[in-house]
Amino acid sequence: MHNSGNIPPLHARGRRVTLTNELCHFTAVDLVRLLRDREISAIEVMDAHLANIERVNQALNAIVTLVADTARAAAGDADAALARGDEIGCLHGLPVAHKNLVETRGIRTTFGSTIFATNVPDADALIVERLRTAGAITIGKTNTPEFGAGSQTFNDVFGTTRNPYDLGRTCGGSSGGAAVALASGMVPIADGTDMGGSLRNPASFCNVVGLRPSPGRVAVWPRQTGWVQSLSVSGPMARTVADLALMMHAISGADPRDPLSFDTPPRHFFQPLQQDFIGTTVAWSRDLAGLPVDPRVTAVIEGQRMVFEDLGCVVEDTTPDLRDADQIFRTWRAWDFELAYGALADTYRDALKDTVVWNIE
Repeated sequence: MHNSGNIPPLHARGRRVTLTNELCHFTAVDLVRLLRDREISAIEVMDAHLANIERVNQALNAIVTLVADTARAAAGDADAALARGDEIGCLHGLPVAHKNLVETRGIRTTFGSTIFATNVPDADALIVERLRTAGAITIGKTNTPEFGAGSQTFNDVFGTTRNPYDLGRTCGGSSGGAAVALASGMVPIADGTDMGGSLRNPASFCNVVGLRPSPGRVAVWPRQTGWVQSLSVSGPMARTVADLALMMHAISGADPRDPLSFDTPPRHFFQPLQQDFIGTTVAWSRDLAGLPVDPRVTAVIEGQRMVFEDLGCVVEDTTPDLRDADQIFRTWRAWDFELAYGALADTYRDALKDTVVWNIE
């Protein structure tokens, strides 16, 4: 058995008694390796995560639609494929949850809006296709604010998602359900979207990792605003950077349905993460030329400056001129909302969140 330092020896006496709980907090990289080596089965992994969802999700409200039966059946198919010696993907057997802005064929997708409270798409979004092709198994949908509008995760369909470390605090947003599901061991990987921090903000609030890819790195389809708008991107969330890289390998690359997308070199994200940073220059700014930054955030960041210096980086105090950034972002975001949801506002204005209407108007 290939065993990393944080993987317990599964064959040791008494290990199976506690295995169910432990599997929910293994890294995705470790789970994939154990699945490939047939030290564990996809059914075991799925049952462990379903049991954990039953234990913790009621209090946290991260996964708002659960497809337990189909997920468990797919896990059985994954085990059978491995037993036959079929070629398998890099995420084979891993449970994954999709943000409730992402369309999933046959699975309720509300976009956090009462207008779409009963919506069941007849096609998958591209990121769902790619995750399934890589062997991941859809376990459900994660909560999001209405149409992803806002840095907190609540809506009139499913209510509020709570921070797993303190139920009285926010989990951030708009991919808040994904971040909470990861932090609490409901899934090892999850997808999300990011317009102005929606993959990064909740990840930082919940002690997981979110990456906003460059526009075009992860092809997006369907995209309501077509090729004219690249402000919002799809991307990965996980509990470690290595898990994030594994997921990026599965979801990145071009697709003809997204003219903004571009190819990624084969195995690009499988390269070793360890690098020599000696002499790398890092620009350090406390407020980005006067943008509003909470002093408590500044204090936390200042306390971590030594991490870069210990890695050998040359850290220089400098401030790029971003004085117009807030106005520019607000303008682009408003145009994006008008393009995507303007027609809805004409018919369902009273059913839309105030901030959605504000952006459109």
